[in-house]
Amino acid sequence: MTIENRIQVVLIDDDPHLRQALSQTLDLAGLKILPLAEAKGLAAQLERDWPGVVVSDIRMPGMDGLELLTELHAQDPELPVLLITGHGDVPLAVQAMRAGAYDFLEKPFASDALLDSVRRALALRRLVLDNRSLRLALSDRNELSTRLVGQSAPMLRLREQIGALAATKADVLILGETGAGKEVVARALHDLSNRRNGPFVAINAGALAESVVESELFGHEPGAFTGAQKRRIGKFEFANGGTLFLDEIESMSLDVQVKLLRLLQERVVERLGGNQLIPLDIRIIAATKEDLRQSADQGRFRADLYYRLNVAPLRIPPLRERGEDALMLFQHFADEASARHGLPPHELQPGQRALLLRHTWPGNVRELQNAAERFALGLELALDNNTPDGASSTPVEGVSGGLSEQVENFEKSLIAAELARSHSSVRSLAEALGIPRKTLHDKLRKHGLNFAGGASGTSDDLD
Repeated sequence: MTIENRIQVVLIDDDPHLRQALSQTLDLAGLKILPLAEAKGLAAQLERDWPGVVVSDIRMPGMDGLELLTELHAQDPELPVLLITGHGDVPLAVQAMRAGAYDFLEKPFASDALLDSVRRALALRRLVLDNRSLRLALSDRNELSTRLVGQSAPMLRLREQIGALAATKADVLILGETGAGKEVVARALHDLSNRRNGPFVAINAGALAESVVESELFGHEPGAFTGAQKRRIGKFEFANGGTLFLDEIESMSLDVQVKLLRLLQERVVERLGGNQLIPLDIRIIAATKEDLRQSADQGRFRADLYYRLNVAPLRIPPLRERGEDALMLFQHFADEASARHGLPPHELQPGQRALLLRHTWPGNVRELQNAAERFALGLELALDNNTPDGASSTPVEGVSGGLSEQVENFEKSLIAAELARSHSSVRSLAEALGIPRKTLHDKLRKHGLNFAGGASGTSDDLD
């Protein structure tokens, strides 16, 4: 038999009167309580990811609080255990804190002190379990989802499209904003195809000077132009038998576009200054951050080339459309950076999670990866202030204004972060935040926040 996940606090005290009084205090605060008279056998009833906290007296017959702490932490070192001590047990409690106890309360203590400690412990427990679930999701993925991290509907659809296209011979046009991961998608298409043993050649057309772009792409023969002293194999020919990824295709001149169109149609390349047509077995993956149809209408891109490329388009969703993928990606990159630098991984705090969720990520995954690198190095989690509706992206630790304003902003961030998660009712949302439903209703109204299931949840939830 295991303790249900809806139980938030296991309270253990052999004194029936104190146990009843503390249970009433916690129950009136809206917390789900399981009162017990002894500690023996509790660890066997708690699953490792049980989402609650344990409050236990130290001096008890049979198994005491310190023994319980040791047994619980052998199973889950991050489970918060709060210890209740008598006046003479304070040195013992200090020893327990060093052994990993979350907090201790010396008798007699005020009810508010118990509630404050329990609520903080529950918030920490939620944070720990959230980070565990992120890491579990990151570790339990197939090859494609390892490269393209995320569980949002747009990313699931993108991975499905890549899986369907990878094994075909179709050329692909990737559409995506700067930093969205166009080359990552192109490499995934190559590595999942039957061309995986052939070369993957990536070239950024926007980074090539106009004077060398044709030579780079198509190659040249000796004497083709001034300075061409020996033959050069171009990128298309070099990629023969594999895949060529051509990024920023919108930057190519109209003259080069004509030659590219011919190559796509005939699968042959002719070096500059040469007369030989060289057959190619090649897949072209082009990428752009612009609307090529609009560019074609404006005469900046050949319409025939656009239609030739647009047979199999793949759109990469910007990070702002991917919801909690930002948290999963951030944890992924932060863990990678920590391992690379030989540093212990850092845990995201609630305010930081809220900051990541409300940021609009104009630089997309590239911007997020840089932020995760800084976070892994222990630097401030500072993001550009570009969030919608005037919401600040300033780090929680550095918000401006007085203490009251900072507390209000922090509280709003915590609730907003929990709102971004999936909750079936206001009741479950209130339990996740560790506050009564009436209090949650008042805070939603005060901060102008809406519950995803309705304006403020069902009337039953708010009674």
